[in-house]
Amino acid sequence: MAGPGTTPLTLFGVTGRAMSAQLVRMNAAASNLANAGNVASSDAQAYRPLRPVFAEELDARSGLSTVKVQGVYRTDTSAVRTHDPDNPLADANGDVWAAPVDENAEMVEMMEASRQYQNVVEAMQTAKQLMLDTMRMK
Repeated sequence: MAGPGTTPLTLFGVTGRAMSAQLVRMNAAASNLANAGNVASSDAQAYRPLRPVFAEELDARSGLSTVKVQGVYRTDTSAVRTHDPDNPLADANGDVWAAPVDENAEMVEMMEASRQYQNVVEAMQTAKQLMLDTMRMK
């Protein structure tokens, strides 16, 4: 939020923050996909998927509302226990724990984030073009 002595938020600031938020979302999904096949020797060591958390932020000076990333957190989903005694990471019982990543859901998440990013870029280009058209009218 803009404080005393800071510049009020503009349309381009809003779109910049929106694009940054979608990049965080895409990066989290990419990290989850990259770790989808990982196994560990215990449930505690298994990879847990990442989830970004966003919040609205209202700029009182400009009246514009935007998004901010509150954080990126690991889910508390349980790892998938599999019996694989030949795996070098297997415990005394021959079990390994796989990352609980739903690859289909992560691909959907990535595609949605990508589409939202594109929508914001298009909105910014439209606003820019309208501003240029307005300036040419004078």
